[in-house]
Amino acid sequence: MVADESRGSQLLPVLAQLVRFLRQLDSPDNPSPVALGVLRRLDREGPSRITDLARLERTSQPGMTQLVGRLERAGLVLRTADAQDGRVVLVEVTEEGRALIARTHAYYVATLDKLFDRLDPADCETIVAALPALERLAGETAAG
Repeated sequence: MVADESRGSQLLPVLAQLVRFLRQLDSPDNPSPVALGVLRRLDREGPSRITDLARLERTSQPGMTQLVGRLERAGLVLRTADAQDGRVVLVEVTEEGRALIARTHAYYVATLDKLFDRLDPADCETIVAALPALERLAGETAAG
């Protein structure tokens, strides 16, 4: 570690490069990063309003409405009425959407495994050993 560089300034470019790499991968189904993010959120958190999805994914409500429409036409999400308030429309992921998430995840894992195969085994061990600490660091993002 260079003495005058903070840990954050060293980690940020590495994470940015990895995120950029994953966003640019052409998976077999080729979902956009935003579409995949919405599907993952719905799978993880359950049905949501379009307004909430737009806010959480940091996009406009009209843009999210268009995306949900495309996902619905592809059979990846379903719009349903809220049981507590029939005027409210919720979006939920379908089994086909979950299958797309799983296929994309498997493709990303296989791609990363190929990258690991190109590294020195000691580097692989170092990265894997750092994962618990990185998970704790990521957990701090939820804590605020």
